[in-house]
Amino acid sequence: MARKRGRGMAACWYGIARTATVDRAAAWAEIDDGGSAKIVTGVTEIGEGILTVLAQIAAHEMGLKPEDVVIGDNDTARAPEAAHAGATRQTYMIGNVVALASREARAKLVQVMATMWDVDPVTIRTENGFVFAENTNHKISMGKAVEHCKQRGVVPVGSATFGTDTTGLDGADGSGRPWQAYVFGCQVAEVEVDTVTGEVQVLGVWAAHDVGRAVNPKGVEGQIEGGIVQALGQALMEDYQLQDGHTTTPGFAKYILPTSLDVPQINSIIVEDPDPIGPLGVKGIGEPAMVPTIPAIMNAIYDAVGVRITSLPATPEKVLMAIRAKDREHAQAAE
Repeated sequence: MARKRGRGMAACWYGIARTATVDRAAAWAEIDDGGSAKIVTGVTEIGEGILTVLAQIAAHEMGLKPEDVVIGDNDTARAPEAAHAGATRQTYMIGNVVALASREARAKLVQVMATMWDVDPVTIRTENGFVFAENTNHKISMGKAVEHCKQRGVVPVGSATFGTDTTGLDGADGSGRPWQAYVFGCQVAEVEVDTVTGEVQVLGVWAAHDVGRAVNPKGVEGQIEGGIVQALGQALMEDYQLQDGHTTTPGFAKYILPTSLDVPQINSIIVEDPDPIGPLGVKGIGEPAMVPTIPAIMNAIYDAVGVRITSLPATPEKVLMAIRAKDREHAQAAE
């Protein structure tokens, strides 16, 4: 039989934010004239969707619509530091600090409205661009509420910082607390191996990942899918070669990347186990999405044809040589 199928599984854990050093972020928030909101933080959008996530978080905390939230200038010469886009830290670090700043801005507005209406501040609700007091007829637009605040000399602004409580590793016994938050995941890959050519096709991947709390579930699925496709390329195709300090794979004719025809059926399962430390319970799902993919694919190849590929990528030539070596071993053992 020329084609054989197999399934493999792999699990992972991953530490969020900077390693063994204090991570930190800061943000400003303001509920502005007209009932819109403004968030200023030195965040970097590199395609991961963080601006959408921050707008959702600020809107939820202030009681606005996401489209009414403006993410301001992220130039760190004029905005609070938020540090780099990496280490799966954006949602965890920046999301949490924006939530805290938004809560402070909202608290100032709520206090003014509670005094004006002579009600307990805990009865004030802000939802969908309106401010109202429970069990009363008091209800006005957010824009009108801001106007009342400013008439009383109060600007509903907030600022916050959020940092991690981490330590380095002890040189003697390796103990320490290098990360504050951890995510976990598990993936199952199904492959089909052509025993004549050695070609491996990934048919499907089932990916279950703990993200703490999914702010944007579609965005989480996109991160998982993107990570899996990236890992698939590293597992089976991407082979960067050097000779005398110069690359021999300078273009995509030799350095092969996955195309849409190589993308398998991906089934994402979002597990929400809230982080107990951060105010939102969020964690992250950037790099962790691709961590278990490669070992799951390698295990699936072993399940299909009984050979262990221990160097990447698992090219058709490498897989075919391993199959033939195994067949020779079996033939010699049978003699």
